[in-house]
Amino acid sequence: MSDLLRTIRTATKLVAISLLLAIAFAALAQAQTKRTPPTIAVLDFDLIDDQRDTVPDTTLAPRLASIRQQLADAFTREHLYTVVDNAPAAELMQRLKGTQDLHACNGCELEIGKALHTDRVMVGWVQKVSNLILNINIQIEDTANGQVVLKRSVDLRGNTDDSWRRGIAYLVRDMVEKHQGSR
Repeated sequence: MSDLLRTIRTATKLVAISLLLAIAFAALAQAQTKRTPPTIAVLDFDLIDDQRDTVPDTTLAPRLASIRQQLADAFTREHLYTVVDNAPAAELMQRLKGTQDLHACNGCELEIGKALHTDRVMVGWVQKVSNLILNINIQIEDTANGQVVLKRSVDLRGNTDDSWRRGIAYLVRDMVEKHQGSR
Protein backbone atom coordinates (compact mmCIF):
# COMPACT_ATOMS: atom_id res chain seq x y z
CA MET A 1 0.00 0.00 0.00
CA SER A 2 2.87 2.40 0.70
CA ASP A 3 4.21 2.00 -2.86
CA LEU A 4 0.76 2.88 -4.22
CA LEU A 5 0.57 5.90 -1.91
CA ARG A 6 4.03 7.06 -3.01
CA THR A 7 3.05 6.68 -6.66
CA ILE A 8 -0.13 8.70 -6.11
CA ARG A 9 1.82 11.45 -4.29
CA THR A 10 4.42 11.57 -7.06
CA ALA A 11 1.72 11.73 -9.73
CA THR A 12 -0.07 14.47 -7.79
CA LYS A 13 3.16 16.50 -7.56
CA LEU A 14 3.78 16.06 -11.29
CA VAL A 15 0.25 17.21 -12.11
CA ALA A 16 0.64 20.24 -9.83
CA ILE A 17 4.00 21.15 -11.41
CA SER A 18 2.52 20.72 -14.89
CA LEU A 19 -0.39 23.01 -14.02
CA LEU A 20 1.95 25.65 -12.62
CA LEU A 21 4.10 25.50 -15.75
CA ALA A 22 1.02 25.76 -17.99
CA ILE A 23 -0.19 28.81 -16.06
CA ALA A 24 3.26 30.41 -16.27
CA PHE A 25 3.50 29.80 -20.04
CA ALA A 26 -0.01 31.17 -20.58
CA ALA A 27 0.85 34.31 -18.61
CA LEU A 28 4.06 34.74 -20.62
CA ALA A 29 2.23 34.33 -23.93
CA GLN A 30 -0.42 36.83 -22.86
CA ALA A 31 2.23 39.34 -21.80
CA GLN A 32 3.97 39.00 -25.18
CA THR A 33 0.76 39.61 -27.11
CA LYS A 34 0.03 42.71 -25.03
CA ARG A 35 3.45 44.29 -25.48
CA THR A 36 3.47 47.78 -26.89
CA PRO A 37 3.94 47.84 -30.66
CA PRO A 38 6.63 50.09 -32.17
CA THR A 39 5.87 53.79 -32.46
CA ILE A 40 5.25 55.17 -35.94
CA ALA A 41 4.80 58.54 -37.60
CA VAL A 42 2.18 58.20 -40.34
CA LEU A 43 3.01 61.01 -42.75
CA ASP A 44 0.60 62.66 -45.18
CA PHE A 45 0.09 60.89 -48.48
CA ASP A 46 1.60 62.43 -51.60
CA LEU A 47 -0.24 62.50 -54.92
CA ILE A 48 1.41 61.59 -58.20
CA ASP A 49 -0.91 62.91 -60.90
CA ASP A 50 0.49 63.95 -64.26
CA GLN A 51 -2.85 65.58 -65.12
CA ARG A 52 -3.02 67.69 -61.94
CA ASP A 53 -2.36 70.97 -63.76
CA THR A 54 -4.52 70.35 -66.82
CA VAL A 55 -7.44 68.51 -65.17
CA PRO A 56 -7.51 69.47 -61.48
CA ASP A 57 -9.54 67.18 -59.21
CA THR A 58 -10.65 68.84 -55.97
CA THR A 59 -11.77 65.52 -54.45
CA LEU A 60 -8.25 64.14 -54.16
CA ALA A 61 -6.81 66.28 -51.34
CA PRO A 62 -9.62 65.36 -48.90
CA ARG A 63 -9.25 61.70 -49.87
CA LEU A 64 -5.52 61.78 -49.19
CA ALA A 65 -6.18 63.15 -45.70
CA SER A 66 -8.97 60.65 -45.14
CA ILE A 67 -6.92 57.56 -46.01
CA ARG A 68 -4.02 58.81 -43.86
CA GLN A 69 -6.39 58.99 -40.88
CA GLN A 70 -8.02 55.66 -41.75
CA LEU A 71 -4.61 54.00 -41.87
CA ALA A 72 -3.46 55.57 -38.59
CA ASP A 73 -6.69 54.48 -36.89
CA ALA A 74 -6.36 50.93 -38.26
CA PHE A 75 -2.72 50.65 -37.12
CA THR A 76 -3.87 51.56 -33.61
CA ARG A 77 -7.01 49.39 -33.63
CA GLU A 78 -5.15 46.33 -34.90
CA HIS A 79 -2.21 46.92 -32.50
CA LEU A 80 0.20 47.02 -35.44
CA TYR A 81 1.87 50.27 -34.33
CA THR A 82 1.55 53.00 -31.74
CA VAL A 83 0.77 56.02 -33.90
CA VAL A 84 2.26 59.29 -32.65
CA ASP A 85 0.88 62.78 -33.15
CA ASN A 86 2.67 64.57 -36.00
CA ALA A 87 1.86 68.06 -34.65
CA PRO A 88 5.25 68.60 -32.93
CA ALA A 89 6.96 68.25 -36.34
CA ALA A 90 4.33 70.17 -38.36
CA GLU A 91 6.64 73.06 -39.18
CA LEU A 92 9.41 70.70 -40.31
CA MET A 93 6.98 68.71 -42.45
CA GLN A 94 5.58 71.84 -44.10
CA ARG A 95 9.06 73.11 -44.87
CA LEU A 96 10.08 69.77 -46.41
CA LYS A 97 6.81 69.32 -48.34
CA GLY A 98 7.28 72.79 -49.81
CA THR A 99 10.24 71.58 -51.85
CA GLN A 100 9.59 67.86 -52.46
CA ASP A 101 7.25 64.92 -52.01
CA LEU A 102 7.93 63.16 -48.70
CA HIS A 103 7.89 59.70 -50.28
CA ALA A 104 10.78 60.64 -52.57
CA CYS A 105 12.80 63.11 -50.54
CA ASN A 106 15.97 61.08 -50.12
CA GLY A 107 15.67 60.44 -46.38
CA CYS A 108 13.93 63.58 -45.13
CA GLU A 109 11.16 61.34 -43.76
CA LEU A 110 13.71 59.90 -41.33
CA GLU A 111 14.40 63.41 -40.07
CA ILE A 112 10.69 63.75 -39.29
CA GLY A 113 10.63 60.37 -37.53
CA LYS A 114 13.64 61.33 -35.44
CA ALA A 115 12.10 64.68 -34.56
CA LEU A 116 9.04 62.79 -33.32
CA HIS A 117 11.19 60.14 -31.54
CA THR A 118 9.50 57.24 -33.33
CA ASP A 119 10.74 53.74 -34.08
CA ARG A 120 9.23 53.80 -37.57
CA VAL A 121 8.09 56.32 -40.15
CA MET A 122 5.56 55.66 -42.91
CA VAL A 123 5.42 57.47 -46.22
CA GLY A 124 2.53 56.97 -48.59
CA TRP A 125 1.58 58.04 -52.05
CA VAL A 126 -1.29 57.62 -54.43
CA GLN A 127 -0.46 57.37 -58.11
CA LYS A 128 -3.28 58.42 -60.39
CA VAL A 129 -2.76 56.61 -63.68
CA SER A 130 -6.16 57.71 -64.98
CA ASN A 131 -9.48 58.64 -63.45
CA LEU A 132 -10.33 54.93 -63.26
CA ILE A 133 -6.96 53.43 -62.35
CA LEU A 134 -5.03 54.43 -59.23
CA ASN A 135 -2.73 52.75 -56.77
CA ILE A 136 -2.06 53.38 -53.09
CA ASN A 137 1.47 52.72 -51.84
CA ILE A 138 2.94 52.70 -48.35
CA GLN A 139 6.50 52.25 -47.19
CA ILE A 140 7.49 51.81 -43.55
CA GLU A 141 11.08 52.51 -42.57
CA ASP A 142 13.15 52.02 -39.44
CA THR A 143 13.84 55.55 -38.23
CA ALA A 144 17.23 54.68 -36.75
CA ASN A 145 18.82 53.19 -39.87
CA GLY A 146 16.50 53.98 -42.79
CA GLN A 147 15.94 50.31 -43.62
CA VAL A 148 12.65 49.63 -45.39
CA VAL A 149 10.82 47.15 -43.16
CA LEU A 150 7.59 46.94 -45.16
CA LYS A 151 6.41 48.07 -48.57
CA ARG A 152 2.82 47.47 -49.72
CA SER A 153 0.69 48.56 -52.67
CA VAL A 154 -2.90 48.10 -53.77
CA ASP A 155 -4.44 48.92 -57.15
CA LEU A 156 -7.82 50.61 -57.33
CA ARG A 157 -10.40 50.53 -60.08
CA GLY A 158 -12.59 53.57 -59.71
CA ASN A 159 -11.82 56.93 -58.21
CA THR A 160 -14.35 57.17 -55.38
CA ASP A 161 -14.23 57.67 -51.64
CA ASP A 162 -15.41 54.08 -51.24
CA SER A 163 -12.72 52.57 -53.49
CA TRP A 164 -10.00 54.47 -51.61
CA ARG A 165 -11.39 53.28 -48.22
CA ARG A 166 -11.57 49.69 -49.47
CA GLY A 167 -7.98 49.95 -50.68
CA ILE A 168 -6.71 50.99 -47.25
CA ALA A 169 -8.87 48.35 -45.54
CA TYR A 170 -7.34 45.71 -47.83
CA LEU A 171 -3.77 46.86 -47.07
CA VAL A 172 -4.37 46.61 -43.32
CA ARG A 173 -6.26 43.30 -43.51
CA ASP A 174 -3.46 41.81 -45.62
CA MET A 175 -0.82 43.03 -43.15
CA VAL A 176 -2.73 41.45 -40.26
CA GLU A 177 -3.29 38.15 -42.09
CA LYS A 178 0.39 37.92 -43.07
CA HIS A 179 1.57 39.03 -39.61
CA GLN A 180 3.42 41.96 -41.16
CA GLY A 181 2.53 44.50 -38.48
CA SER A 182 4.94 45.80 -35.87
CA ARG A 183 7.89 45.35 -38.19
